[in-house]
Amino acid sequence: MSETNGNSKSKLHGLWALTNRELKKWYKEPVLFFLSMIQPILWMGLLGKSMNIGALIPTNIPGIDSKTIMEQTFGTSDYFSFMAVGMIGMTALFTTMFSGMSIVWDRRLGFLNKVLSTPVSRAVIIFSKILSAALRSMFQAGIIIIIAVAFGLQFGANFNPLNILGIFAIMFLLCVGLSSLFIALTLRSTRMETPMAIMNLINLPMMFASNAFYPAKLMPDWLQTVVNVNPLSYTNDAVRQLLIVNTVDYAQLALDFTYVGIFAAIVATIGIVLSWRYLTK
Repeated sequence: MSETNGNSKSKLHGLWALTNRELKKWYKEPVLFFLSMIQPILWMGLLGKSMNIGALIPTNIPGIDSKTIMEQTFGTSDYFSFMAVGMIGMTALFTTMFSGMSIVWDRRLGFLNKVLSTPVSRAVIIFSKILSAALRSMFQAGIIIIIAVAFGLQFGANFNPLNILGIFAIMFLLCVGLSSLFIALTLRSTRMETPMAIMNLINLPMMFASNAFYPAKLMPDWLQTVVNVNPLSYTNDAVRQLLIVNTVDYAQLALDFTYVGIFAAIVATIGIVLSWRYLTK
């Protein structure tokens, strides 16, 4: 075997070993998995069902069709379906934000020192955490869709089971970008308070400054500017196009994938470059 092939095999083995280690923290602790699913289920079951926006539209006035108004506003006649898609993106956000905390935790436990002493590259160390967060988020997204269907999610007229692959694809891109972002922000930290403060600073503004709960076109102009640069908004839009809308805008869908893909590529590159420079024992 050539030296190049040996190095490639070593990198893949190291990536799998580190990724599997991160996943074991999750799938060997069913309580953690259950707790991670509680929040989106509560949001869907309580907020999604209590906010019956369609009931606010009068039905006794001639010329007013509540179904048409809802479809023009939300892209679907059922607000719960609109909001449930936002929960898929929210699950990705809350799962990936722990990637940065994982780096700090490994440093405090001394595991990071041991890994840095092996031939595994720093980029592989970072990407293993990114990959594990993406895999967890994609699995949880599938569970969220199943639960949303049980709660009454209405699929769009053009929905095809193959669209689920598209949902997983854009979820993977979003998770790569978000995980890289949180890791880059906490790469040099040695205190657990730092990633927690960053998470509290970013997660809620990022969630509410998106189209997770409300269409961006109805927001104030200044907030629309923020929403239009938020990758979570493009992910939510793509999932809605694939899952619940009756008429798919393929040009917008292509834009959604392009934007999230560019975001993932840029932030992942920044995270890997920073790991080469700043990831130390």
